[in-house]
Amino acid sequence: MEVSTSATGPLPVDEAWERYADPTRWPTWAPHLRRVDLDPGPSRLRAGLHGTVRGALGLAADFQVTAVDESDRSWSWTVRPVLAVALPFRIDLHHTLEATDAGTVAGLRLRGPAPVVLTYRPLAQWALQRLVRSRGRLAAA
Repeated sequence: MEVSTSATGPLPVDEAWERYADPTRWPTWAPHLRRVDLDPGPSRLRAGLHGTVRGALGLAADFQVTAVDESDRSWSWTVRPVLAVALPFRIDLHHTLEATDAGTVAGLRLRGPAPVVLTYRPLAQWALQRLVRSRGRLAAA
């Protein structure tokens, strides 16, 4: 199944991109993430970047960034949950940022099993809203 969501906020698109481009900053705007562990090497968002995102209640997912286009401010990644029982599914996510007169539109397309993408979509929407907030409001949220 494939679903999309988006959020609009006042943060300039270049600042929103930098929040994406440094994976160690993801937990500052995606509160469901507690930590991002990256494989050794450059940590800036790039195709081939691997790591693990760690969330609440011990949930974790391994990821690989599959594409990055800094000039277009878009990127894609594949996420596979880390579970005690191996499940053969993944989620493919494609992120976009678009500059507007009022700030930035952050878009996300999710593809994967229907129960997973439908459950994750509201959480992703919340994170995107936080991504495009101004600096001061993000710190207070």
